[in-house]
Amino acid sequence: MMKFDFEPIFPSPVMSAVNALDGRAPERAEKSVRDLRGLLWSSIDNFDTEDLDQIEYCEQGKNGEIHVKVAIADVDVYVPKNSMLDMHARKNTTSVYTGIETFPMLPDRLSKNLSSLPPEQDRLAMAIEFTVLPNGSVRRGLIYPALVRNKAKLVYEEVGAWLEGTGPTPKLIAEDSVLEAQIRLQNTASLRLGKYRMTQGALELQSLEARAVIEGEKVLGLVLIEENLARHIIENFMIGANGIMSGHLEHANIPTIQRVVRVPKDWPDIMKLAKAKGTILPHSPNARALSIFLAKQRQADPELFPDLSLTIVKLIGNGEYVMFDRKNPIGHFCLAVTSYTHSTAPNRRYVDLIIQRLVKASLKGERSPYGKKELEQAAEWCTDREHASKKVERFMVKAEAATLLLGKIGLTFDAIITGASDKGIYARLLEPPVEGKVVKWVKGLKVGQKVRVKLINLDPPNGFIDLEIK
Repeated sequence: MMKFDFEPIFPSPVMSAVNALDGRAPERAEKSVRDLRGLLWSSIDNFDTEDLDQIEYCEQGKNGEIHVKVAIADVDVYVPKNSMLDMHARKNTTSVYTGIETFPMLPDRLSKNLSSLPPEQDRLAMAIEFTVLPNGSVRRGLIYPALVRNKAKLVYEEVGAWLEGTGPTPKLIAEDSVLEAQIRLQNTASLRLGKYRMTQGALELQSLEARAVIEGEKVLGLVLIEENLARHIIENFMIGANGIMSGHLEHANIPTIQRVVRVPKDWPDIMKLAKAKGTILPHSPNARALSIFLAKQRQADPELFPDLSLTIVKLIGNGEYVMFDRKNPIGHFCLAVTSYTHSTAPNRRYVDLIIQRLVKASLKGERSPYGKKELEQAAEWCTDREHASKKVERFMVKAEAATLLLGKIGLTFDAIITGASDKGIYARLLEPPVEGKVVKWVKGLKVGQKVRVKLINLDPPNGFIDLEIK
């Protein structure tokens, strides 16, 4: 953490500030705050997640419409701008998940309790409404402060397996037929949203994210985090809510920060990659055409699709935060939208906390708490810290993987080439799912090519895994 300029330990004044909070903000809620505690709110997240930023609720409407409510934890109520807690959060701007230890943006008493949305606790939130039409398009709804209560903390893997018919009914759902109907309705809305986004040119990308299984000081294995319908519910509702937030601020003509992915400069390389797989893409960057190509590749070769996705992501480039320019909007190439922000995770992303404050001010008819120059600087710094956090997390995965492979130097593995450029050749072992650098290779290697590799060197403290093509 310190190598990448993070401050991993909360200073004493910050801890004193968080310990001084009485946690009674919900009891002091203004009359204008809507009481939505009676709704069957639920969350779906990892089994060990405690910093719950988002809960969801759906209602069946007329003519096949589905009304969606997403509640986002009100973090600003405990972390006002320029407070001691805010100034520290502004330094790191993000929680960092190393797989061994989590370094939260805000102390646990806040992020895992007072400003989280745990089960059976009254909490303040910002509620976002939108309606999903039968064709998957969205009709905007209202944004307002609300008092909420999470009724069910559900787990991705359990709900996903149940919805897909590959696992048993989760205990909470099996005990409550109303909750079962609620989650199925959420799934229906999510499927519509996802399908519609694809027709608009959103890119269907899949990553291979591995989590280490650790016991004491020993890495027992690497487990892939697989996509499922439950993860898609949260992803699609998150994208919907973020779009509503961004549109609200845009229509209110309030300077804001947007999340963008620029039109890829490496489009010619994406064209070459598609051509090698039998698809001719337009000469100018076209998200819709790329989306169709990716969908076909996912169906044709699901085993290699995550590696293809990774290559495409690298060629497109990283996402970033920028000040929104109404006259020259950059947009989000991967989502095929021009107005998008991050707003659904204020416990663990500083940009989301900024957006929450901007929305609150707009709803009250107050002046923006941020000037344009301040927002520009925040956008640049949050982008820098996000990229740094990814470097920390990638390094830890490599270090864990190198530790897992100790004692296996000289063995050979089936692998797939994941990178082949002037920067070097990289390959991912099929089992365990570990990526290493190919330091001895033959000519003509291409991304996606299946190969046999020999493990020739390991350096866990530096995260190095060296391979040789057999």
